Amino acid sequence: MSAGGPPLSAAQRAEVERQHALIMRGTRFGDAETRATMERELRDRLAESLRDDRPLRVYLGVDPTAPDLHLGHCVALRKLRTFQELGHQAVLLIGDFTALIGDPSDKDASRPMNPAATIAAHAATYQEQAFKLLDRARTEVRRNSEWLAGLTFEDVVQLASNFTVAQFIERDTFRNRLDRGEPVYVHEFMYGLMQGYDAVALETDVQVGGTDQTFNLMAGRILQRTYEQPPQIAITSPILVGLDGVERMSKSAGNYIGIDEPPDQQYGKAMSIPDDVLIDFFTLGTNLEAAEVDAIEAGLRDGTLHPMRAKQRLAHAIVAEWHGAEAAEAAAEGFARVFSRREQPADMPELALAFEDGAASVVLADLLTRAGLAASRAEAKRLIAGGAVQLDGERVEGPEVRVEPGSVLRVGRRRWLRLVAEG
Repeated sequence: MSAGGPPLSAAQRAEVERQHALIMRGTRFGDAETRATMERELRDRLAESLRDDRPLRVYLGVDPTAPDLHLGHCVALRKLRTFQELGHQAVLLIGDFTALIGDPSDKDASRPMNPAATIAAHAATYQEQAFKLLDRARTEVRRNSEWLAGLTFEDVVQLASNFTVAQFIERDTFRNRLDRGEPVYVHEFMYGLMQGYDAVALETDVQVGGTDQTFNLMAGRILQRTYEQPPQIAITSPILVGLDGVERMSKSAGNYIGIDEPPDQQYGKAMSIPDDVLIDFFTLGTNLEAAEVDAIEAGLRDGTLHPMRAKQRLAHAIVAEWHGAEAAEAAAEGFARVFSRREQPADMPELALAFEDGAASVVLADLLTRAGLAASRAEAKRLIAGGAVQLDGERVEGPEVRVEPGSVLRVGRRRWLRLVAEG
């Protein structure tokens, strides 16, 4: 326990251990030494919190570089909510200034600079969606433009003096690019400095994030020491893989489950998840109690639970969290009707087109994007090239197709669209 101050009572010590266990569940660190350090410092800080009757300041920073959130984004949000439920102060930091650069932590190539207007639009969406997990009334929302926009060049030089070039180029993403002879731009180094300064400006006790954020979280600890603040505790969680079970969940890769997607899409996507990553999805992507997840894992391991049954439970849990239990039941029935009984969905969405002489020629990629069956033309082209698109039961490879009123498009196993005549 923490040194200094009066000793904790037995009840307080028990409460420290209870909170410590809940916070550390599902975390992952790069090495055993880092884990041991963070566990020790967290236990001490929790003890101080109880002794002084002061909730910890815990923050999560999100850069609004995409229009909405998916389950991968929610892993750190869930950890922030855990702190909030334990009575600590949750701070949601919208990285409207850091998003101008874009975080290089998970990228093996330079990110494009993001327009300020796009960032502002995405920030509003992120904030509203985050409140589906966080208690709005008990969440402090900040934007890092509040302090980063006002830094002088001298301030930036002072921040940079706390780090060496070697510390930056040792990062895998930068090292890989340098090894391939690809450029690493100086402004990308600035990201770690900027996020590190966020911790100083917010005077935080804890920062939560994914394991890919370790460098940035540690930068915060370095700068807090420079500014004579106690260094924040870094609580890092694993990265949730996408629907392919290999690459990280990403909207640009098309392997995601969006939290605002319709129930049938969420359910169908969950049913496509590979067996070997099911427990990762249960642990990181749902709000199920730990005891149930442990029981599911044990059943899969000893063979008493079939993976299909586990996927059904997973899909139901995901839809129920974001849309309610009734929507989850309807999505399960719809999935069974379409895929188990080989029927088309009864409530298939429709798109009206102008047909001449009873038919129309359309650019398939444009049609898929317009109908919302693909997030972008680039994703649509990938789906077409991969043979994932069918027209009236026949695979089509485009780029242009001839359609008629009543034609049915199917994308993958779970997205459908009926074309109807305008008017």
